[in-house]
Amino acid sequence: MPQFRTKKALAPLAALSVLTLALSACGSGGSGEAGGGGDADCSLYEAYGEHEGTEVSVYSTIVDVEAELLENSWADFAECTGIEVAYEGSKEFETQIGVRAKAGNPPDLAIFPQPGLLAAQAENLKPAPQEVSDLVDEGWSEDWKKYGTVDGTFYAAPMLANIKGYVWYVPATFEEKGWEVPTTWDEMMELTETIASEEEEMKPWCAGFESGEATGWPGTDWVEDAVLRDHGPEVYDQWVAHEIPFNDPKIVESFDKVGEILKNDDYVNGGFGDSRSILSTAFAEAGQPVLDGSCAMHHQASFQAANWPEGTEVAEDGDVWAFMTPPVDPADGTAITGGGEMVGAYSDSPEVVALQSYMASADFANARVEQGGAISAHKGLDPELAGSDLDRQSIELLQDPETVFRFDASDLMPGAVGANSFWSGIVNWINGDETKKVTDSVESSWPSS
Repeated sequence: MPQFRTKKALAPLAALSVLTLALSACGSGGSGEAGGGGDADCSLYEAYGEHEGTEVSVYSTIVDVEAELLENSWADFAECTGIEVAYEGSKEFETQIGVRAKAGNPPDLAIFPQPGLLAAQAENLKPAPQEVSDLVDEGWSEDWKKYGTVDGTFYAAPMLANIKGYVWYVPATFEEKGWEVPTTWDEMMELTETIASEEEEMKPWCAGFESGEATGWPGTDWVEDAVLRDHGPEVYDQWVAHEIPFNDPKIVESFDKVGEILKNDDYVNGGFGDSRSILSTAFAEAGQPVLDGSCAMHHQASFQAANWPEGTEVAEDGDVWAFMTPPVDPADGTAITGGGEMVGAYSDSPEVVALQSYMASADFANARVEQGGAISAHKGLDPELAGSDLDRQSIELLQDPETVFRFDASDLMPGAVGANSFWSGIVNWINGDETKKVTDSVESSWPSS
C-alpha cells in the first residue's frame, strides 16, 4: 500500500517552506516546537562540516503538521552547518518526482515512500556515498538496507517506519467479557467464533477498505500478514519477487484464511453492515465501532492511533489498545509487516552528502521521534523518546533482532500489481469473486520481464 500520509484527504496538496538559519534551533533540543532561539549545541554537528551559504532542496509526500515536525528534526543541523534546507511536501510526489527528474529539475534529496518508486528512479539517482552506507550498516538491519538497494547498488538510507498488522480492541471490554488476547491465529479464530455466537449486538470485526482511487489497500495488508505468518519470510520474498506466481496455492491459501473473516457476514462488519459494506466504509473511520461496542476488533497499522477521536487514550489500560496479529505457529516467533521511507539523492555535492548523512543517523531518528507521531527502526533510537506507549512498543518490536520484518508487499511489487490489480482484486474478492479467479487475474497483470 502507499504510505498512509499520501492518502490523508485533509492534507494540503503541497507545503513548501524554506528552513532559514533565523528560524532554526530546536530539532534535538526536545521542545517539540519550531525553534529560533539559536541555542543549538553545535559540537554535535562538527562531523558534518561547515557549509555556510549553501542550500539543499528536499521533496517528499510528507505534508502539513508532519512536515513541520520533519523540518524541526534538522533545524539544529541546519543552524550549525550553515545549510539552508528548502523543503517541499506534495501529495503529487509519486507522479511529479519522475516528471521533474526527466525534465532535469529534480530535488537534491527525495524521500521515497515505496521501494518500488525508488527503484523506478534509480537510473537518475546518485549511489549513496560511503559515509551513508557505513551509517546504515551500523544503525539498521540488512533487510532495511536491502530496501534502498537496486540491482546491487545502494542508493537510499531508510528514514522513518510504520508497523502493519495491529489488531485494535477495547481492554475494558475484553476484561468484562473474560476474553484473552490471542497468541496464535487459531486462538484469534476461536475468539472470533465466540464473539459471533455469544454477542447479539457486537460483531467480532469491523473493517473499511474505501480510500478513493486506492480503495482495497487495507485488504492487501490483511493478505500480506497472512502470507508472512502462514508460510514464512522465504515464501513472502518469493511472492514479492515473482519467483512464485501470485496465484501460487500458498497465496491462495492465505487469501482464504483471511476470507474466513472478511467474507463471513457473521464476523463482519460491525457498525456498518454485511461484508460488502467493507468497500464503502472509509478506512480512517472503520475502527470507530470498536469504541461503541458494535465490533470487538479492527485490523489496522500503527497509524490507526491518529484516527481515534480526540481525547481517546491509547494504552494497555486505556480506552483502546492493540495486539499484533498473532503467528500461525508460535514456534515461528514474531513476524510483522510494515513500511517506511527511503532518502535518495539526485546530487552529490558536499552539502547534500552532509544532510543525507545526518538523516541516516541516530541523532536524526531521535530528534524526529522525540517530537511524537513517528517511529523508526534505527538501532540507535531511544524507545523512551517515543510519544506514546504504542510507538514505544512498535520501536521495540522493530529493534528486536528476533523480529522478522518484511516491507509491505504491495509497495515492493511492480506498480501495475501492487498499486493497481492487487487493490482492484481485493475489491472484486470482497464483492464475491472466488479467490482463484482474483489471484489468476492479478497474476495475469504482472509485467513481463
